[in-house]
Amino acid sequence: KETCKSFIDKDVAPILDSSISRFLQLSPEGLQEIIERDSFYAPEVHIFETVLAWAQANNMKGTSQLEDVLSAVRFELMSIEDLCKIVRPSGLVSSETILDALERQTILRDVCLKYRGTLNINVNMADPRFGTHVLQGEMKSALLDGNSLNYDMENGYTRHSISDGGDSIIIKLGTQCVVNHIKMLLWDKDLRSYSYYIEVSVDQKDWVRVIDHTQFCCRSWQKLYFKPRVINYVRIVGTHNSVNTVFHVVAFEIMFTNETFTLVNGIMRPKHNIATTKESASVIEGVCRSRNALLDGNSKEYDWNKGYTCHQIGSGVILVQLGQPYMLDSMRLLLWDCDARSYSYYIEVSENRRDWEIVWDMREQFCQSWQLITFSLRPVVFIKIVGTHNTANEIFHCVHFECPAQVNDTDMVDVSRSSLPSSEGGT
Repeated sequence: KETCKSFIDKDVAPILDSSISRFLQLSPEGLQEIIERDSFYAPEVHIFETVLAWAQANNMKGTSQLEDVLSAVRFELMSIEDLCKIVRPSGLVSSETILDALERQTILRDVCLKYRGTLNINVNMADPRFGTHVLQGEMKSALLDGNSLNYDMENGYTRHSISDGGDSIIIKLGTQCVVNHIKMLLWDKDLRSYSYYIEVSVDQKDWVRVIDHTQFCCRSWQKLYFKPRVINYVRIVGTHNSVNTVFHVVAFEIMFTNETFTLVNGIMRPKHNIATTKESASVIEGVCRSRNALLDGNSKEYDWNKGYTCHQIGSGVILVQLGQPYMLDSMRLLLWDCDARSYSYYIEVSENRRDWEIVWDMREQFCQSWQLITFSLRPVVFIKIVGTHNTANEIFHCVHFECPAQVNDTDMVDVSRSSLPSSEGGT
């Protein structure tokens, strides 16, 4: 059944024209199930004409089954001319229903109307081959060229000035479509952060905000999810750049994905580890031979000289920035454990690097090896790991960090082991 629906969704209008006889053979339930979906994308008057032909062929006029099928027709999407010259003369629809449709057109906000659009699963609809193009923004050609590798200070991005004047980047899709997922690359050749929001529209007049990251610091690839919507236009508005007053976007994709995701207050709650360079996380404070070794996923290969990130106790921290805000309630880290030393530490989190809250406090405990950290669910962008004691020397060492914690119940460890005698070493 789903395969059949997907086939119909690929090109509804030609199928209505060429396969009308097959629609006439459908049961009332079958016809209703097909035409009530947002992805059954064709002019609404053509959908009504198909129902009219079906009703005449199956002698359905005046039946409750016909009323059920007609309930799936979106009369408010039809023009006044179609309602008066095609719907009204058919005799299938009451004058009251027609007046209700006209009233909804007049009173309801555009975003409240139930539009239809094409549904192409996991296909980037922001592709010029579909007719998509950038309507507004400086250096328009760069955004949709498919090149997310070759860019620098001068080239390879589309931009707008961050001001109170309403500047933005606006994209017109080639066709009205159903979407729920955006991938966007913010310029990331340094450690700058951006804040922004994204709005979508059908008619470029009535906009609805689907992403609001105006209160968060974001960098590099943004992987954004929202409830499925039918749209024609996308507006990206940068509100902050930590370096200057220009908002830069290197690449943009929009699509419908059937992968499962969880949103809490509009923010992604991930199941997989998002503290990785692949997910745009970065270590922005801390000492290591390789800046992002803490996030490389390697928790096996480390020794006295390599494989860890550290800071001087009393004068430094290890600071991790996630690529975008996530709703988190757990983390896991691996303290350097090549001998019997113990550490004390605490962890703070922040959305903006200004306001911090301690979510884990082990300053009075002696901890070793793997640490499982849990706390109440909250939005997080920055994680500050602060070592306060090492039984061997004045350096705090962390080998691996992840969030959310990737553990099963059987993997949970005691995070407050008693300290053991330390052994001499250079670490």
